[in-house]
Amino acid sequence: MRHRWRFVCLVTLAWLGAYRTGRCDEMQVNRGQVWEGALTSAGEYADPLWDVEVTVTLTGPSGEEHSRPAFWDGGNTWRVRFAPGEAGDWSWRSECSDAANAGLHGVTGEFTCVEQATDNPVFARGPLRVSDDGTHLQWADETPFFWLGDTAWNGALCSSEADWADYLATRRAQGFSVTQFVTTQWRGWPGGEPVFSNPEHVSVNLVEFQRLDARVAAVNEAGLVAAPVMLWTLTATDPGQVLSEESAVRLCRYMVARWGAHNVVWLLGGDGRYQDEWIERWRRIGRAVFGAHSDRLVTMHPCGSSWVGEEFGGEAWFDFLGYQSGHGLPERTSRWIALGPPAQHWRSVGKPIINLEPNYEDHPAYGSDYRISPLDVRRAAWLSLLVTPTAGVTYGNNPTWVFSTEAGPAPNHPNIGEVGPWRDGLHTPGIAGMTAIRALMDQIEWWRLRPAQELLAEQPGADDATRFVAVAASEEQDLVVAYAPAGGVLRLDAGRLPARLRWFDPRNATWRPAGASDDGIAAPDGQDWVLVADAAG
Repeated sequence: MRHRWRFVCLVTLAWLGAYRTGRCDEMQVNRGQVWEGALTSAGEYADPLWDVEVTVTLTGPSGEEHSRPAFWDGGNTWRVRFAPGEAGDWSWRSECSDAANAGLHGVTGEFTCVEQATDNPVFARGPLRVSDDGTHLQWADETPFFWLGDTAWNGALCSSEADWADYLATRRAQGFSVTQFVTTQWRGWPGGEPVFSNPEHVSVNLVEFQRLDARVAAVNEAGLVAAPVMLWTLTATDPGQVLSEESAVRLCRYMVARWGAHNVVWLLGGDGRYQDEWIERWRRIGRAVFGAHSDRLVTMHPCGSSWVGEEFGGEAWFDFLGYQSGHGLPERTSRWIALGPPAQHWRSVGKPIINLEPNYEDHPAYGSDYRISPLDVRRAAWLSLLVTPTAGVTYGNNPTWVFSTEAGPAPNHPNIGEVGPWRDGLHTPGIAGMTAIRALMDQIEWWRLRPAQELLAEQPGADDATRFVAVAASEEQDLVVAYAPAGGVLRLDAGRLPARLRWFDPRNATWRPAGASDDGIAAPDGQDWVLVADAAG
C-alpha cells in the first residue's frame, strides 16, 4: 500500500548553512542546492543505526532516477538529502529494509527544482568530476576546477559558527577553492564530546552530527568545496584503526547519507600508513562504502612522504590520487617531490594527482629545529603542480589546523610546540603565495600542462633539490611554465618556446618582462620566480 506523507522539507539556503523549515505540499529548491525530506517511522528500533536501512529513489523531470540513502536523525525520524541537477518537477519514493514499516516504506512525495542565478560556483556548476583525459578535476558543467585547498583539520569540530564563517569567507577571498577538515575525534582533537562511541558496534552522537551539519553546509555556502576526512587513521587511537571494519563501514555510510548531497570530496582515510594488511582493509572499506561508483569524488589522504598509487589506483571507487609530501627539511622534501614518486609514477596512475598536505608554514621540519619558511611552502607547491599534470595543491599552517581561540600547545602534537590562535593563520606570507598561484592559474589554461623537463638544457637542482627547476608545457607547446626556486639563468630551448616570455612573481602575483639571450633567460634576482611563455594576448 502506498502512502502520501506530509513531510518537513528543509533547504540549505541561509548563510552558515542553517536550514529553513516549513510544511509544504509543493516544495521549491534551487538547482544545485540541497533538498531535504523527513520520514517518521511507524515504530521504534532498539538500534536504529544498525537495525534498518532506508533508501529513497528520486525521479527527475527527464525520467532519470537517482538513489539516495536516508539516515536516522533521532527518535523515529529519518531524513534524506539530495541536490537536484535538473530544473522541473521531481517525485520520490522510499524503500525500507523493514517493508512492514508504513512510515519508512513506500512513502512518496514531490518537490520542484527551479533555476536561480548565483555567483556561487558550488551551486551553479554542480559536483566535481574527473576530466575525460584523467588529468584534472572539473565541475559537472565541464569547467576545469583548480584545487587550492587548506587544511583546517579541527575547524569543523572546534569552531563557533561565527568563527567558521569568518574563516571560510577569508579563504574564499584569498582564492582557495577547497577546505579539508576532520569529522570525528582523532589524534589532533583537543577533546570535548565524541562524535561516535563503541568502536566494535558503533553508535553516533546525534547532537554532534547535527552541529556538524551546519559546518559542512557552510563550506558550500561560502563558495568552497568541502573535503571531509571520514576516518583519521595515523595512530592506534584514531578511528581508522580503533573501529572494527564493520563499524568503520557503518559510520562512513552514515556520513555519506548525511552529507553526501553537499558538494563534497570524500577523504576516506586520513594520514594513514596504508601498508601490508592495512591495504586490504581499506580496499574493503572503500568498496563497501562507495561500491563501484560514487556520485561524489573519493580519495585517500596518506601519511607524510608516502605514495599509494599502486595500492589504490586500480580501485573503482578511488577517483584521484592524493598524496602528502609532508613536513621534512627543504632538500629532502624537494627531492621527494621532484625526483621521487610523483615525478616518476604519474604516467602509470591515469588519474588526477594532488598533493593534499605539503610542508606547513612555520612547522618544525621532521627531527629538527628548522622552521619551514614561506619559500619552502612555495617551492613544494610549485614543484607539486609542475612535476605531474597540473590539477591543484593544498596549503597548511599550525594555527589553522589546530583552530584554537587561544595560544597553547597543539593537542597531542608536542613536537610542534606552542601554536597561536586560529586567526594567526588567516594572513601569512605563505598564504599570499597561494593567492598568487590562484591568480596565475586563473590567467592560463593550466589544465593543458604536462611535465616537460626535456625543455630544460641544464638542471641547476641536480645536486641540491632546493634549486630544482620544474618545467611543464602544453602538448602543443604554446604554453610553457617553469619554476626557478633560486632565480638564476634558465637554459631552455628557446626555439621551442612561444613568443612572449614573462616572469611571474610568486610572492605578490605581479609580472615582469623576460628576455632570452645566448646564455639563457635570466631571472630578475635570486629569489624564486615563475617563467611563463605563451602567445602574446
